[in-house]
Amino acid sequence: MTGTPSFFDEMFAGDGTVRSPYQSYDAWFTDEDIKELRKKSIEAERFFRRTGITFNVYGQAEADERLIPFDIVPRIISGREWAKLTKGIEQRVRALNAFLYDLYHRQEILRAGRVPTELIARNEAFLPKMIGVAPPGNVYTHIVGIDLVRTGEDDFFVLEDNARTPSGVSYMLENRETMLQMFPELFSRIKVQEVQDYPRALRRSLGACAPPACDGSVTVAVLTPGIHNSAYFEHAFLADQMGVELVEGSDLRVVNGRIAMRTTQGYRPIDVIYRRVDDAFLDPMNFNPESLLGVPGIMDVYRAGGITIANAPGTGIADDKAIYSYMPDIVEFYTGEKAILKNVPTWRCSDEDSLRYVLDNLEDLVVKEVHGSGGYGMLVGPAASKKEIAEFRAKLEARPGNYIAQPTLALSTVPILTKAGLAPRHVDLRPFVLVSPNDIKITPGGLSRVALKKGSLVVNSSQGGGTKDTWVLEE
Repeated sequence: MTGTPSFFDEMFAGDGTVRSPYQSYDAWFTDEDIKELRKKSIEAERFFRRTGITFNVYGQAEADERLIPFDIVPRIISGREWAKLTKGIEQRVRALNAFLYDLYHRQEILRAGRVPTELIARNEAFLPKMIGVAPPGNVYTHIVGIDLVRTGEDDFFVLEDNARTPSGVSYMLENRETMLQMFPELFSRIKVQEVQDYPRALRRSLGACAPPACDGSVTVAVLTPGIHNSAYFEHAFLADQMGVELVEGSDLRVVNGRIAMRTTQGYRPIDVIYRRVDDAFLDPMNFNPESLLGVPGIMDVYRAGGITIANAPGTGIADDKAIYSYMPDIVEFYTGEKAILKNVPTWRCSDEDSLRYVLDNLEDLVVKEVHGSGGYGMLVGPAASKKEIAEFRAKLEARPGNYIAQPTLALSTVPILTKAGLAPRHVDLRPFVLVSPNDIKITPGGLSRVALKKGSLVVNSSQGGGTKDTWVLEE
């Protein structure tokens, strides 16, 4: 394998030499038998299948449970690279939280004209019921996933901010567990920062956000939409790892002004709910009246200080893709500093001139739905057929405000294991951030998602991508 000239290769420099973070791994790999490593790869798949690490694919005749393909070659980041990244991530997360507090209180950023008022007023992710509500500890974004891509040695871009209910942390943890079991000798040779304490850190971080009504030890529960949700495995996994109850809406009710869960000894109050249910379905009395997934009256208890909901209702406005394009301004407005991590240049299709440019250059751009996620509802121009581009053009012309467009970035590549040896594939990274009133904790590494098809830029598991363990070196 050699570095691909048009893309930054994270393992190999342009002259074919191995970059510093990968040198110890390369020395180990050179002595390994490819056939034996291929067997290990199959063994890893069996491990994932036995553990039940699956996700559901929607939009088919029936939800299809699938394994996310796992590649056994780690993605390796130096301590120096990570130190720079964490500064940028922390700055961005602080700004996101300050932005949310401001939007639901004085709205100074709107008065200053740094973000257009109409962008908030017309946005379904903005919740008027949160106006004037201060969450416990003033924390809105308890768990954040910042999607990053790399284009050069020191060039990292934020692709999107996940401030609602970021998923994927269970795969980060299971990827590491699998690698520790299969290649213990590697972890003796190479000093890698740990990720296994994430569940304990999550439990502590949520506990630090207890509501005013909490009068003793903090009771935490994970609220899931149920077994048919695509991320149900993760909900159950995290509840188990934290040692807390996994509950559905039907297990909860309002009792004496608190949210209580059903137990064999009757109903017991909960202090903090880590919810994996969307805002619209959280409370049928306040939002979608037909929802069977949430808890009637939970918003009233929340506003009265009787429960902490993580992440806070209304956080979706902060990861809206139309808001994303204003993030450099948002970071500067609340921190007084220039953004350390760069945004990808973005055209807002609601703007007439931008729309004209996008329509003229669809073949070269990536176009995304403002509220889309998981790789759905997007067009990757360079990989699309003429028919797909024509169909997307019609959608764009019909509802331009629903879309943003970005250039096709030259995403970095990392090696994956193929029958012939190592081969480069495009990759992104989702580090996970925990926010409490006094602390921001960033897990060293995160979830690396890799496009397994040669030349593909789409890394989402729902679109055929895989994952790999992410190593941050202790240096």
